Amino acid sequence: MTDNHRHVTGLLLAAGGGRRLGGRPKALLEHRGRPLVEHAVTVLREAGCGRVHVVLGAAADTVRERARLDGCVLVENTEWADGMGSSLRAGLGSLAGTGARAALVSLVDQPGIGAKAVRRVLAAYRNEDSLVCAAYDGVRGHPVLLGAAHWAGVAASASGDRGARAYLTEHQEAVTLVECGDVARGYDIDTEADLAHLE
Repeated sequence: MTDNHRHVTGLLLAAGGGRRLGGRPKALLEHRGRPLVEHAVTVLREAGCGRVHVVLGAAADTVRERARLDGCVLVENTEWADGMGSSLRAGLGSLAGTGARAALVSLVDQPGIGAKAVRRVLAAYRNEDSLVCAAYDGVRGHPVLLGAAHWAGVAASASGDRGARAYLTEHQEAVTLVECGDVARGYDIDTEADLAHLE
């Protein structure tokens, strides 16, 4: 972990209820024999995030029981049903007073994005003004690095399932895009058909 990376906290959004998956919480979907949330935390750690905050929501108690999340700060979003925006707000709120200068935001339902892609985004961090997004063939995707100077603005604009999208669009001149299409696949696990991506 470089000195720079010490200032960046991994922020994993894992609260979704899997509405289009028959109500199966995404954090608990199995991937390589373990819950998906555990896999996602491992990716963040392998990439260099020493500290990881995990936002839980749907079936939070069951996730705590089944997944090994030792050393993570677990943040419960009681408003998870309102969409990803509420989880992003809860996650950013949990970073207040921790000394973090940036949050590297990843989504639990993107197992095609591994440590190589996360490491590239992390390497583009400069300071609290940093705004960095992974790109897939030039199209903005996750993970996203949000410098602390942007947290209040992101939280104010995050609503429904939009997360930081509106804020990033509004500030696109300030966004550094890091191409990751050669080392990762940015699909989501949203529907029954998408479950084929899990191993």
